[in-house]
Amino acid sequence: MTDAIAIHGTCDPRFAAVRDAFAANFTDAPEGLNEQAARFSVLIEGQPVVDLWAGHADTARTHPFTETTLTPVFSTGKAVMALLIATAVEAGRLSYDQTVASVWPEFAAEGKQDVTVAQLMSHQSGLPGFSEAVDPAVWFDAPAVVEKLAAQAPMWAPGTASGYHPITVGYLANELFHRVTGRTMGQALREDFPDLDLWIGLPEAEHPRVAQMRKPTAAPSLGPIDPIKQAAFLDRGSAPGGRGSSEWRRMEIPSANLHGTALGLARIMGVVANDGRLGDRQVLSDDTLGQLTRERIHGPDKVLPFTISWAAGLMRNDGLNVFGPGPAWGHYGWGGSMAMADPSRRLSAAYVMTRQSPHLIGDPRALRLLEALYAAF
Repeated sequence: MTDAIAIHGTCDPRFAAVRDAFAANFTDAPEGLNEQAARFSVLIEGQPVVDLWAGHADTARTHPFTETTLTPVFSTGKAVMALLIATAVEAGRLSYDQTVASVWPEFAAEGKQDVTVAQLMSHQSGLPGFSEAVDPAVWFDAPAVVEKLAAQAPMWAPGTASGYHPITVGYLANELFHRVTGRTMGQALREDFPDLDLWIGLPEAEHPRVAQMRKPTAAPSLGPIDPIKQAAFLDRGSAPGGRGSSEWRRMEIPSANLHGTALGLARIMGVVANDGRLGDRQVLSDDTLGQLTRERIHGPDKVLPFTISWAAGLMRNDGLNVFGPGPAWGHYGWGGSMAMADPSRRLSAAYVMTRQSPHLIGDPRALRLLEALYAAF
């Protein structure tokens, strides 16, 4: 087919249909070609077979989107957060079965003493947001956030159900990680994975590489609203606010503000796709990888309008069918970004974009690319 927009990068001839699907995501866009950019990267056995990008990094269309452009991927960063916790387990600093309070005593308040690390990572701790109204600026004070959450009563009995924690889980996991490793997740990502262009807490010098995002034209559907969903997504203080974008980028919010490239995301998800290996490095043992990926809870989520099978921080494809046709693991982010791994094919992939959609999971653009990808096998 003839591309209506200039597409850059590489694509193995075997996956020519993926390139066609990538182009179709632009030509079919009702808002027009000029208002979006995207990148899709696919690795098999750690080697790139598809790495395509197109569009402009800014809304004025003065700067092309390139292979070095960074994109905020919001909740897709939770996949990286889950892998970082797994590295602490691998190092013997944590166990998924131990209680959070065993390393963070204050967390035991208000009946949370039995919450395990695995339950925290699979959104079962009952802390999807603040139970009382807060100033949105509080999120820029991480010690204040974790102190308030540790003291807060859970919104449901921990361990009985999942309820997606859009932002709070990042603060909780980062506090836990820091207490057992002496490093923040942002530090560990930079030090342990220096070759991946992924950032939790973006230094000022990197800000010029960040693409401008275009917000969704409609709000996502959460289903019937109750106090739990209100606290998680809808309260005025349910998300950071009151500061500029530069300060938001500099903050370490592992659940919400990772900046990176699709290729970097696909590479780190290769740890799940390739028996715990990243290149020549064994990042996770078979045992730790099995603990990371096994189901921790499966049922109707109290926040997202889906029935979800949660691993220890990763969404399992079981029942969702948003990461291809079979067993796979990954995460979606606000607006449509996605990272996934399919160990049966040694495949990892990631999609990033600047035009956001209201789809919470399973953005149609990512689904179109994955459908074309799997059709080539």
